[in-house]
Amino acid sequence: MINPSVFLRRAIQADAVFSGVSALLLVSAAGMLAPFLNLPEALLRETGLFLIAYTALVGWLGTRQSMPKALVVIVIAGNAAWTLGSIALFSGAVTPNLLGETFVAVQAIATGAFAELQYIGLRKSGGAVTA
Repeated sequence: MINPSVFLRRAIQADAVFSGVSALLLVSAAGMLAPFLNLPEALLRETGLFLIAYTALVGWLGTRQSMPKALVVIVIAGNAAWTLGSIALFSGAVTPNLLGETFVAVQAIATGAFAELQYIGLRKSGGAVTA
């Protein structure tokens, strides 16, 4: 367990808000967004469903007075992997139109930024909490 810096806590909370809004949009409007983005509806909906669980996790984590360091590192690594995975979509796995490419790129950049901010926040955090 670590004493999270205010910076880390805010970066995790911002991630939860962004992910939660994205989850609601993707789950509730996947059918409407799919033709506009030229992305598979199932991909959008399943991404939204995943983000519901992720939002719950980071939302909970952002409220802790002390945080499991390993869980913070997993969140940071997960955000970095999400960014790389989003970029990999452009390898031909899907063929989004320009709006779809922009949608994927913006969320990839935001997710990468959260990873970086969380990493900075982790470095600013205090040492281990004694029980």
